[in-house]
Amino acid sequence: MSFLGRGPGNATNGGINMDKIDMALTELDTVTDFFNRMVQSCHSKCINARYAEAELNKGESVCIDRCVAKFNDVQKKVGEKLQSRTAANAGAAPGGFGAL
Repeated sequence: MSFLGRGPGNATNGGINMDKIDMALTELDTVTDFFNRMVQSCHSKCINARYAEAELNKGESVCIDRCVAKFNDVQKKVGEKLQSRTAANAGAAPGGFGAL
């Protein structure tokens, strides 16, 4: 079975699993949003608004490397925190949101 649900297992519904397509589109939107926010943030922090050179200088390259690494670390920590809160809330009272 392929990722989008095409294959022998899904022949009954026309060969397309719409739930998997929706999940793939949501993931694509999330990754695109993450990338765009990271580029915008690191660009504004690391690259001089007055483009003096066509190529990045050493300082800009180092700044961008560090910025991207920090952005990814923060994103990972936020994701882990959200997962732990979701797991904790799943064990809480049904229908309640638990302590935020």
